[in-house]
Amino acid sequence: MTCRWYPICPMKRYYKAGKIDKKWVENYCHGDNKSCQRYQMEEKGEYHPDNMLPDGSIDQSLS
Repeated sequence: MTCRWYPICPMKRYYKAGKIDKKWVENYCHGDNKSCQRYQMEEKGEYHPDNMLPDGSIDQSLS
């Protein structure tokens, strides 16, 4: 099931721009989105930077 946050998530924008690998979108956004750190933080209303990947790591090359 697609993550409910996907339409506004930076991961969608980064993927469409070719900045992140398809695996991120397949494994988290259209897969197990409840294991996504971004999803969990969004649900709690906690701040997370746009360049934080679904596993919680920060990719400095994304901006």
